[in-house]
Amino acid sequence: MAAEFDTSHVKNIVLLGHAGSGKTTLAECMLFEAGLINRRGSVEEATSVGDYHPLEQERGNSIFSKLMHTKWRGYKINILDTPGYDDFVGEVLSALRVADTGVMVLNATMGVEVGTDIIWEYTDKFKTPMIFAVNKLDDDSADFDRTVQEAKDHFGSKVTVVQYPRQQGAGFHEIIDVLRMTMYKFHDTGGKPEKLAIPDEEKEKAEALHKELVEAIASNDEALMEKYFDKGELEEDEMKEGLKKAMIAHDIFPLFCLSALRNMGSGRLMGFIDNVCPSANEMPPQKTIKGEEVPCDAAGPPCLFVYKTISEPHVGDLSFFKVFSGTVKTGMELVNESNGVIEKINQLFLLEGAKRLPVQELVAGDIGATLKLRNTHVNNTLHAKGKMMELPPIEFPTANVTVCIESVNKGEEEKMAQALHQLREEDPTLIIEMSKELKQTLVHCQGDMHLAVAKWKIENGQKVPVKFGKPKIAYRETIRKPAEANYRHKKQSGGAGQFGEVFMRIEPYYEGMPDPSGLTVRGRETFDLEWGGKLVFYNCIVGGAIDARFLPSILKGVMEKMNEGPLTGSYVRDVRVCVYDGKMHAVDSNDISFKIAGIMAFKDAFQKADPQVLEPIYQVEVLCPEELTGAVMGDLQSRRGMVEGIDAEGHFQKVLAKVPLAEMHGFSSSLRSITQGRAKFKMRFESYQPMGYELQKKLTEEYNKSAEEAIA
Repeated sequence: MAAEFDTSHVKNIVLLGHAGSGKTTLAECMLFEAGLINRRGSVEEATSVGDYHPLEQERGNSIFSKLMHTKWRGYKINILDTPGYDDFVGEVLSALRVADTGVMVLNATMGVEVGTDIIWEYTDKFKTPMIFAVNKLDDDSADFDRTVQEAKDHFGSKVTVVQYPRQQGAGFHEIIDVLRMTMYKFHDTGGKPEKLAIPDEEKEKAEALHKELVEAIASNDEALMEKYFDKGELEEDEMKEGLKKAMIAHDIFPLFCLSALRNMGSGRLMGFIDNVCPSANEMPPQKTIKGEEVPCDAAGPPCLFVYKTISEPHVGDLSFFKVFSGTVKTGMELVNESNGVIEKINQLFLLEGAKRLPVQELVAGDIGATLKLRNTHVNNTLHAKGKMMELPPIEFPTANVTVCIESVNKGEEEKMAQALHQLREEDPTLIIEMSKELKQTLVHCQGDMHLAVAKWKIENGQKVPVKFGKPKIAYRETIRKPAEANYRHKKQSGGAGQFGEVFMRIEPYYEGMPDPSGLTVRGRETFDLEWGGKLVFYNCIVGGAIDARFLPSILKGVMEKMNEGPLTGSYVRDVRVCVYDGKMHAVDSNDISFKIAGIMAFKDAFQKADPQVLEPIYQVEVLCPEELTGAVMGDLQSRRGMVEGIDAEGHFQKVLAKVPLAEMHGFSSSLRSITQGRAKFKMRFESYQPMGYELQKKLTEEYNKSAEEAIA
């Protein structure tokens, strides 16, 4: 059976916006308006099609992106509903990767919020055609004009009003459309409005906005500009065509009015999506990693891209994908370009929230899902045999929060590891690290909410109780002055004995330093340490005091001790070691003797060389409303942070600071508390810096105490 809709009649939209802007409620309206559901559910009552996951119903907000679809006037609209919290940015990015139009939902009571700004960065990168939808105009604190002005301030003059409300607050029920020059009047229950002439007192404003819209459309198309100059007007079809071109080029962002809660305005928005928004074959073709174009043509070679995976209990992994070329049919065998594995498409589904609707085929431009692709993961491309096609992967952001994780019950470590592997499969923004250095399992994620969801999934899905803790800090150790030491290793037992004596000078290393003074240099080796910094090892032996064959053993001993510094057990870096004298025995000297002598001489010299603990310092950027910058700066300073400046970024302030990683634990929840969720932050490693004396002393004492307890 052929697909019900051809490529040009499939529209893919992604609902975007800050948490609480009403995306899921809008999706519910769209399904209801199209007759797919006969009763609108609600987020508050946990009855919406979109927020079907038990955790979402428990928390009252979206956590995962959802795929739904509806049919409207001869078109199929795939609706991707996304979460609004920055912790779940991975869900937003994966949905954006496969959508052809974004609908940015703005809360008319709050204006442009920080979540909106963050998401905009990604839409700008993907060059996704965008619609703005000002929602909650029925709220008494709604302010349409302020919201529009903020949108223009943040996203530029390309934000162009297509509709405005005749009234706001509880009495909101009329929308004036300046594209169609019509007023829509809704009944209290919403739904289908009456189409009326624009009232006389609104005509001047409507005509001014209509002219602004027409000029914006014409200015992006020379042919339309000529027609506009000739006639002073454009026909509705010409405006629609011009709007589509301008949206694809990211030159116009049309703005609409809504009350999703009262189902006012969603039908007109769906009509605009049908008539104006581009289908996948009207967008610029996708390009492979090698730069070759992949036309969105149902008759082309099959090619699909997996953008999301979820694990369903008792069923297996459900892979969500978009068909970028060709027609994908059940029973088809496709090649995974990443690993060369052939995958059989046994089943195809359309999604309606939690419901899976089996279909036989999906055409280019459509989005669907399949089960049990054994060797296929997020970001993989599947294509027809004999073709070489790999689409660019989604680039997920780096993590902001790190915790250590362990199972509550002893003996369940393996089960926990399997659960973590499954989590990583579903969520590429969650990074699991088995840290050899810290001897901990670390979870790197986007924030506290992200972490809470991970814990819920492990404990409810895999039945493994786990606990999170503060991770150890990867400190480094170095020295601040030169020092010398010697060590004689001598051991006599029944047979052959052990003997090796080493004289060693160690110095702080810096780039471009001259050769050691007062020593004869016989050889030099420089090592870039895997944990950062350098070790420079000099052979300064004269007169054959130690055979050259024993130098690698001395070096091995030094390296071994650098893996566990004497102050805190951390890695040692940026040290120059000169072996300048020693003794050996014709019979008893061997590699192990000189390795031990090397370890002990290095340890002794290190303790004399004014040892220094270095701590990791991170560059932290916090984006927050202006009135909250003082509180944010105060919190950063209480964490030994050095605030370096404040930059204006659109409507928000960006606070820049350098903060020790040891003090960043808990910052995510603290920031949410201080700003009521209206701020976001990101951090990246900056450098290692010396730690203050008192803190170093405390750290060293703690390390020595734990070492003594371990021996006892």
